[in-house]
Amino acid sequence: MGLITRLLGLSRATSEIGAAVEGVAEVFVPNATKKMTLSHDAYMGALDEFGSEFAYIRDGWFDRFVNGLNRLPRPALAIGTLGLFTYAMIAPEHFSIRMQGLSLVPEPLWWLLGAIVSFYFGSREMFYFRGGKGLPTYKPQKPLPVTPAVNDRSNDNAALSEWRNTTAN
Repeated sequence: MGLITRLLGLSRATSEIGAAVEGVAEVFVPNATKKMTLSHDAYMGALDEFGSEFAYIRDGWFDRFVNGLNRLPRPALAIGTLGLFTYAMIAPEHFSIRMQGLSLVPEPLWWLLGAIVSFYFGSREMFYFRGGKGLPTYKPQKPLPVTPAVNDRSNDNAALSEWRNTTAN
């Protein structure tokens, strides 16, 4: 800015006025570059802090136990649901008594259970949605052009010949 003011013959006071106007303008419209820089710095700080938690691999019995517990809810829900269906088929009278007991559970408790299950599965989905590791990514490939075979060996396959005859009509 100083070079421009010297080339244009502007005084130092003019450049100070420009800086003051810029400062006042930032009150009404935030500086996008500063905002991006601060946002990036905050993101990198959070990422570094998160990464420091996993800098050392802990393989004690407690860590293995907690990792096992973290993997338990989805299979337990799936197996439990299948178990309910099996129980309903084996002992319908007892199953109906249990279901009448469930109807006595207060509604706020059902909302709480729904929130817990939703947040558990929702957080897993968001982790994978945001590019978490472990999610297989599928990149669709351009299909190869289909060209009819010209050689005589293609006539050896009866199913292929029949398919060609049906698609030609």
